[in-house]
Amino acid sequence: MKNNKLKILIIRFSSIGDIVLTSPVLRCLKEQIEGLELHYLTKKSFEPVLSANPHIDKLHFFENSLTDCISELKKENFDHIIDLHNNLRTLIIKTSLGVNSSSFDKLNWQKWILVNFKKNILPKVHIVDRYLQTVSFLGVKNDDKGLDYYLNGTYQLEKLLPSSHLKYTSVVIGAQHGTKRLPVERLIDLCSKINQQVVLLGGPEDAERGEFIAKSAGKHVFNACGKLKLDQSAFLIKMSEKVISHDTGLMHIAAAFNKPIFSVWGNTIPEFGMYPYQVDQSYIFQVSDLTCRPCSKIGHEACPKGHFKCMNNLNLTAIIEKVNG
Repeated sequence: MKNNKLKILIIRFSSIGDIVLTSPVLRCLKEQIEGLELHYLTKKSFEPVLSANPHIDKLHFFENSLTDCISELKKENFDHIIDLHNNLRTLIIKTSLGVNSSSFDKLNWQKWILVNFKKNILPKVHIVDRYLQTVSFLGVKNDDKGLDYYLNGTYQLEKLLPSSHLKYTSVVIGAQHGTKRLPVERLIDLCSKINQQVVLLGGPEDAERGEFIAKSAGKHVFNACGKLKLDQSAFLIKMSEKVISHDTGLMHIAAAFNKPIFSVWGNTIPEFGMYPYQVDQSYIFQVSDLTCRPCSKIGHEACPKGHFKCMNNLNLTAIIEKVNG
């Protein structure tokens, strides 16, 4: 016999930033509903983003087989599913489990109109607040405590960085799509003019670019790209004095630690509702008057028009003056 304890499954498969942006939903649910048992389904590769979160009672992972995943989830007898991903795969899961569900509205039609006709009919609401709307039927309200990121381990700065770089500005050079990244020569120009030690952050795919940037920009720039696990990079973000970042997952982790954020926007735009959330200092840098922007709701590997003005015309001097000020 099922007890009276409410048991809810949250679904968000990817990616780092999107998962971090769900953290207020987890906290508000857990703190505002007495006795709630909260489970979370994501991809195995994103386990480090969630494994230390105290608001999650159990993590479930989708790896290779949707059938196996559904079979495991059926054993849990959930009362409700909160679908914050809302795609075909989550529809299959919800249908197979046969329990009540609430799904996040991704506003894909409105985003399509903005990308293709440059007409903005999106609500002026951050995605976190739209995520929270999905659980409002439970009486859950935004507690205005911002984002959470919980480190999995305890780290020492001295073991991750050289002694010369223990007081630094982090520069996140990576992003999943090429049109969300400053070109290498512009990153070199930016880093070379920062009047503090600089630590470059990114994944293994950014390591070679990071080495070239560090060698070209000056001895005050240290390349940590590809040398750290995600959680260690998050720790370096936490210990940073300032964070310069593209529109990417580490930007949202920086927001969770309430760091001063200098965000650089290429083909995507803050109006999509994924700008740094509830931070004390957030500075957005973009080329606002381009008629071709946004050219995608996610990004391309290269500029569709070939000129890449959204990054090539970006005012680096304005970023440098604000960071150095």
